[in-house]
Order: sequence, then C-alpha cells, then structure tokens
Amino acid sequence: MIRTIARLLGLACLAASTLAVAQYPNRPIKLVVPFPPGGGLDVTARTIQQKLAETLGVAIVVENRAGAAGTLGADTVAKGPADGYTILLGNIGTMALYPATYDKVAYKTMTDFVPVTQLISNSLVAVVPSTLGVNSLPEFVTYARKNAGKISYASGGSGAITHLAGEMLKAQAGIDMLHVPYKGSAPAVTDLLGGQVQILIDVLAVSQQHVKAGKLRALGVTGSARLPALPDVPTFEETGLKGYNATGWQGIFVPAATPKDIVAKLNDAILKVMADKEVQDKFVAQGAEPTPRGTDEFTKYVAAEIEKWTKIAKAANVKVDY
Repeated sequence: MIRTIARLLGLACLAASTLAVAQYPNRPIKLVVPFPPGGGLDVTARTIQQKLAETLGVAIVVENRAGAAGTLGADTVAKGPADGYTILLGNIGTMALYPATYDKVAYKTMTDFVPVTQLISNSLVAVVPSTLGVNSLPEFVTYARKNAGKISYASGGSGAITHLAGEMLKAQAGIDMLHVPYKGSAPAVTDLLGGQVQILIDVLAVSQQHVKAGKLRALGVTGSARLPALPDVPTFEETGLKGYNATGWQGIFVPAATPKDIVAKLNDAILKVMADKEVQDKFVAQGAEPTPRGTDEFTKYVAAEIEKWTKIAKAANVKVDY
C-alpha cells in the first residue's frame, strides 16, 4: 500500500512538472543583470527586453543585482529555482574569467549553468578624457611613458576583461599604469570623465554618448576590425600593437537543472529576437556585433573561452580576492 501511494505521488509530481513545462512561460520572467544600471550588460538587457517579452508572451523584468564583479548575481541565479523564470545575462567575466581562475567563486560555469544562447560579442574601445590632450593610441603610449607611475586605468572589476585588456596594453606597449577597479562600468566612466583615471578599455555602449558629446576621445578598438559606429577609430593592431585582440561576449544562462524543454523554448525565443533587424541595428549602433549561437554551439564556445582566458590571466599574474 505504501509503495502504491508513493508511486502515485511520484506520478502526480511528474504530471505536474510536465504540465508546468508545457505551459511555460505563464508568468513574468526575471532577467538578472549582475552589474549596476547603465553598464554594458544592462544596455543589452534593455535592448532585448521588449522584443523578448513580445515573443514569449510574458513580461521580462530586468533586475540589477550587482556585487563582487558580477559574481554575486550569477551565484544567486545558479542557486535559484531551475524553472526558467529566473535567467542570467552573463558575460565573459562572470562566466569564463572568474570561475576558471579564482577558487573563491562559488559556482562553476560548466556544471552549475546551461549556456542557453549567445547574444553579442564586443570589441572593446580605449577611451580617454578629451582634456588629457592625446588624440591617438601612440600619443597615449608616449604620454604614459613620460608620466610613468602617474597613470591609472579603470576597469569594471578586478579580473574582468576590461582589467586584462589593460594588462595586455601595459605588456605590449611597455608602459606602467595603476589598475583601479570599479563595481561595474558606469562608475568607472564617471571617474574617467572627472579625470580621476586616465583611460578605460571597455565596450562602446558605456562611453558612446560621451564620445559623441566630445567629453571622451576614442583611441583604438581591441578587435580585429574597426567598428561601424566608429569608422575612423583604428584597431590596436593598426596603431602598431601587433597581435593585440580582446573581445568580450554576452549570453543567457540558466541553472543546470532547468528542464531541457524550457531551455529549448528560451533558446528559440531568444534566437528569434536576435534575428529581428531592429534589434540587430540597435546592437550595431552600440558597437556590438550580433553573434547568436544555439545552446550546443554556445556551450562549446564557453568551454573554449574558459580555457583561453585562464591562460591569459595566469600569464598576467592577475589575482583577485573577493
């Protein structure tokens, strides 16, 4: 009798779970951005928010949960309910750099998450205050050499790609700069505008309005090609830093135990959003390249990125203690 009751309860739970998956989604979905408002990930979330809501037929609520260079918000999602109603917008830092390099990060990307869909990739842009009086990357290198020990570069957090991009510049250009980490890109831009730091290498989205207004000057692009939004700004390689390449990316992740059918529904919906020309044009205008990848391809890509950036971080002797 007890076994029969247990079996019936099990079947009832399975039926309820199957029904929940079949009805997904039927209530608002929370999209967690693990950085403050105004940063690159936040801009991406706002770009896809409305179209994704229209595609899925439910509200998409963006929640900014900043802290520990993005790992706090990521860990919250990893340990949250695996029902598809709390999803993470992760980037190269939160999902590839920190878990691969630092033991104190509480989650492991490839075991605690399912990489659902890549959204975009980003070449970074080196920007300086216009008041600094340098007009090109070679001029900045010369300025930094003349002011050795007096130059600071900002990043969106220790160990982030914006940090490693600065370390790569130091090594390849032979200059000395002090690293000043911030809790996200937005406060870094604020201090850059105020002259507290002299350079920031980050996605164009966080500085574009200030570049257009003439308050910041773009010196170089870290990827292999110029950005359509900045056609007159050369790549780092074009300025003489051969082999310099630092490209970030962003994508959607869910807890590892999320049912495969829900992952598939999310993947399909997000790919539809990313195929929308209006969305693509917005990303291009922000200096991003739409690079949608399905779940299997994105999973392989993230694994390869973890391996790649772990080697780079170790070579730069980057150490982070949260």
